[in-house]
Amino acid sequence: MKVKEVMHKGVDWVSPNTPITEIAKLMREHDVGCIPIGEDDQLVGMVTDRDIVCKGLAKSKFDAGRAMARDVMTEGIHCCREDDDLAKAVHHMETLKVRRLPVINKSKRMVGMISLGDLSHSASGDLLTECVKSVSAHH
Repeated sequence: MKVKEVMHKGVDWVSPNTPITEIAKLMREHDVGCIPIGEDDQLVGMVTDRDIVCKGLAKSKFDAGRAMARDVMTEGIHCCREDDDLAKAVHHMETLKVRRLPVINKSKRMVGMISLGDLSHSASGDLLTECVKSVSAHH
Protein backbone atom coordinates (compact mmCIF):
# COMPACT_ATOMS: atom_id res chain seq x y z
CA MET A 1 0.00 0.00 0.00
CA LYS A 2 1.25 3.51 -0.81
CA VAL A 3 1.12 6.61 1.40
CA LYS A 4 -1.17 8.41 -1.10
CA GLU A 5 -3.85 5.78 -0.48
CA VAL A 6 -3.99 6.57 3.24
CA MET A 7 -3.10 10.26 3.68
CA HIS A 8 -5.35 13.25 4.22
CA LYS A 9 -5.30 15.28 1.02
CA GLY A 10 -5.42 19.03 0.51
CA VAL A 11 -3.52 20.20 3.57
CA ASP A 12 -2.48 23.86 3.60
CA TRP A 13 0.14 25.70 5.58
CA VAL A 14 0.29 29.10 7.23
CA SER A 15 3.07 31.66 7.56
CA PRO A 16 5.45 31.82 10.55
CA ASN A 17 3.82 35.20 11.31
CA THR A 18 0.38 33.67 11.86
CA PRO A 19 -0.94 34.34 15.38
CA ILE A 20 -1.17 31.16 17.45
CA THR A 21 -4.76 32.09 18.29
CA GLU A 22 -5.54 31.75 14.57
CA ILE A 23 -3.65 28.44 14.42
CA ALA A 24 -5.66 27.12 17.36
CA LYS A 25 -8.89 28.11 15.58
CA LEU A 26 -7.76 26.31 12.42
CA MET A 27 -6.99 23.19 14.45
CA ARG A 28 -10.45 23.27 15.99
CA GLU A 29 -12.17 24.02 12.68
CA HIS A 30 -10.41 21.21 10.81
CA ASP A 31 -10.24 18.81 13.77
CA VAL A 32 -6.45 18.41 13.46
CA GLY A 33 -3.59 18.49 15.95
CA CYS A 34 -1.01 20.27 13.83
CA ILE A 35 -0.60 22.99 11.25
CA PRO A 36 2.37 23.06 8.84
CA ILE A 37 4.30 26.33 8.64
CA GLY A 38 5.61 27.51 5.28
CA GLU A 39 7.66 30.41 4.00
CA ASP A 40 9.02 31.21 0.54
CA ASP A 41 7.20 28.18 -0.90
CA GLN A 42 8.91 25.75 1.50
CA LEU A 43 7.86 23.98 4.68
CA VAL A 44 9.88 25.40 7.55
CA GLY A 45 8.16 24.00 10.62
CA MET A 46 5.11 22.55 12.28
CA VAL A 47 2.93 23.79 15.12
CA THR A 48 1.19 21.10 17.14
CA ASP A 49 -1.35 21.51 19.88
CA ARG A 50 1.38 20.30 22.24
CA ASP A 51 3.76 23.03 20.97
CA ILE A 52 1.17 25.68 21.81
CA VAL A 53 0.85 24.34 25.33
CA CYS A 54 4.42 23.33 26.19
CA LYS A 55 6.41 25.98 24.30
CA GLY A 56 3.85 28.68 24.81
CA LEU A 57 1.17 28.64 27.49
CA ALA A 58 3.30 26.80 30.07
CA LYS A 59 6.05 29.43 29.95
CA SER A 60 6.01 32.41 32.24
CA LYS A 61 5.52 35.81 30.62
CA PHE A 62 4.02 34.18 27.52
CA ASP A 63 1.44 36.40 25.82
CA ALA A 64 -0.88 34.18 23.77
CA GLY A 65 -2.52 37.25 22.26
CA ARG A 66 0.76 38.38 20.69
CA ALA A 67 2.54 35.07 19.99
CA MET A 68 3.14 33.93 16.43
CA ALA A 69 3.72 30.50 14.92
CA ARG A 70 7.47 31.10 14.83
CA ASP A 71 7.45 31.47 18.64
CA VAL A 72 6.25 27.91 19.27
CA MET A 73 6.84 25.94 16.07
CA THR A 74 9.06 22.92 15.78
CA GLU A 75 11.61 23.62 13.07
CA GLY A 76 13.09 21.09 10.70
CA ILE A 77 10.38 19.28 8.84
CA HIS A 78 10.61 15.58 8.05
CA CYS A 79 8.39 14.36 5.23
CA CYS A 80 7.53 11.26 3.30
CA ARG A 81 6.62 10.94 -0.37
CA GLU A 82 3.16 10.07 -1.63
CA ASP A 83 4.63 7.12 -3.58
CA ASP A 84 6.47 5.67 -0.56
CA ASP A 85 5.35 2.31 0.73
CA LEU A 86 3.21 2.75 3.82
CA ALA A 87 5.60 0.59 5.85
CA LYS A 88 8.48 2.95 5.01
CA ALA A 89 6.50 5.99 6.18
CA VAL A 90 5.47 4.20 9.37
CA HIS A 91 9.08 3.27 10.08
CA HIS A 92 10.03 6.93 9.55
CA MET A 93 7.35 7.99 12.07
CA GLU A 94 8.63 5.40 14.55
CA THR A 95 12.23 6.53 14.20
CA LEU A 96 11.34 10.20 14.62
CA LYS A 97 8.73 9.48 17.32
CA VAL A 98 6.17 11.66 15.53
CA ARG A 99 2.44 11.15 15.13
CA ARG A 100 2.14 12.99 11.82
CA LEU A 101 4.20 13.48 8.67
CA PRO A 102 3.65 15.90 5.80
CA VAL A 103 3.45 14.15 2.44
CA ILE A 104 5.16 15.60 -0.63
CA ASN A 105 4.98 14.72 -4.32
CA LYS A 106 7.81 14.33 -6.84
CA SER A 107 7.92 18.14 -7.25
CA LYS A 108 8.46 18.47 -3.48
CA ARG A 109 5.02 20.09 -3.05
CA MET A 110 3.04 19.23 0.05
CA VAL A 111 0.00 17.23 -1.05
CA GLY A 112 -1.22 15.84 2.24
CA MET A 113 -0.54 14.62 5.74
CA ILE A 114 -0.40 11.14 7.21
CA SER A 115 -1.23 10.60 10.87
CA LEU A 116 -1.67 7.78 13.35
CA GLY A 117 -5.40 8.19 12.84
CA ASP A 118 -5.02 7.61 9.11
CA LEU A 119 -2.94 4.52 9.82
CA SER A 120 -5.57 3.16 12.19
CA HIS A 121 -7.96 2.83 9.26
CA SER A 122 -5.57 1.23 6.78
CA ALA A 123 -2.40 -0.28 8.24
CA SER A 124 -2.08 -3.88 9.33
CA GLY A 125 -2.52 -4.53 13.03
CA ASP A 126 1.13 -5.41 13.58
CA LEU A 127 2.40 -2.34 11.73
CA LEU A 128 0.04 -0.05 13.61
CA THR A 129 0.84 -1.59 17.00
CA GLU A 130 4.58 -1.11 16.57
CA CYS A 131 4.14 2.47 15.38
CA VAL A 132 1.87 3.41 18.28
CA LYS A 133 4.28 1.87 20.79
CA SER A 134 7.22 3.77 19.32
CA VAL A 135 5.69 7.21 18.95
CA SER A 136 3.83 7.03 22.25
CA ALA A 137 6.89 6.08 24.30
CA HIS A 138 8.26 8.80 26.57
CA HIS A 139 11.06 10.72 24.90
